[in-house]
Amino acid sequence: MAINSGNGKTHNFKVVLLGEGCVGKTSLVLRYVEDKFNSNHISTVQASFLSKKVNIEGNRINLAIWDTAGQEQFHALGPLYYRSSNGAVLVYDITDEKSFQRIKIWVKELRKMLGVDICLVIVGNKTDLESDRHVSLEEAESYAEKVGALHFQTSAKLNEGVEAMFYALTQKMLEKTLENETHNVSLAGQNSQSGNILVVDDEQTPSTTKHCCGSS
Repeated sequence: MAINSGNGKTHNFKVVLLGEGCVGKTSLVLRYVEDKFNSNHISTVQASFLSKKVNIEGNRINLAIWDTAGQEQFHALGPLYYRSSNGAVLVYDITDEKSFQRIKIWVKELRKMLGVDICLVIVGNKTDLESDRHVSLEEAESYAEKVGALHFQTSAKLNEGVEAMFYALTQKMLEKTLENETHNVSLAGQNSQSGNILVVDDEQTPSTTKHCCGSS
C-alpha cells in the first residue's frame, strides 16, 4: 500500500519488545533511541519505557517503546504490556536456539490476544557473533513468513539493521492504521447512504376484488 503524505495528523503507536533474557532487547532500544551501546549487560526488571519521534512521508509518528523483562519469573506480566500494542519486536539471539523457540510462544500469545491487528517483526540479534550461530537464517525467515511477520537480523553492538528494522515496523503499523481509517470511512459512507434508501416490497398485495360467476 502506498502511504499518503501526512495531513497534519500525529499517530501514536505502542511497540513492545519480547524475548528471553540476555538476547539484547534493551541494547536494541538504546541503540535506536539514543544511539548508545553498553557492553555490560544489565537485566531489565519488569519493563522500561522509551519514546521516539519518526516522520514517514509527512506522517508524524510518536513511538512508545516498552522493553520488557525476559526472565521467566516476569513472563506472567507480559499481557499487561502488550495488551494495547500496535506492534511487537520479538527478539532472539542467533547463537541460542532456545531463545528462538521461545519466540514461537510469544507469537501464539500475541495472535490469540490481538489477532492480526498487531504488526510483528522477528529479530535475530547479535549478528556480530555469526561464527557461533545456532539458528539458521532460512529457518527464521520461513517461520516469520508463516506467521505473517517481518524478519530482520541485527547487531546492536555494531549498529547493523537496527534503524531499518524499527523503520519497517513503523511503516507497517502506519499502513495498517491508514487502511483501517479508509475502511471505516467507507463503511460510514455506506451507512449514510443506506439511510436514504426507500425499501419497496416486491410482493404485490393480492387483489381483494371478487368476481361473480354466472349461473349455469
